[in-house]
Amino acid sequence: MLTPELDDFIRRAERIYEQRLAGLLEADHRNEFVAIEPDSGSYFLGRTLTEAMRAARDAFPDRLLHAMRVGHKTALHLGGQMK
Repeated sequence: MLTPELDDFIRRAERIYEQRLAGLLEADHRNEFVAIEPDSGSYFLGRTLTEAMRAARDAFPDRLLHAMRVGHKTALHLGGQMK
């Protein structure tokens, strides 16, 4: 279960993605990763989750960050096909 503060943090980051970044990034950066720092509105792209998070951590070492995969609802899809 998420705390109300963490839930709000995630919603703010996702709102930034939906309102500002989706239209800007999805055409040319689909399937890349974006790390968002919602207090500043800053975002960082990477071909991998590690690249995006490393760039974000370099800029904001002490802040919480939210990562997403460009063009997807979640950053990662886990699991396999069920038979």
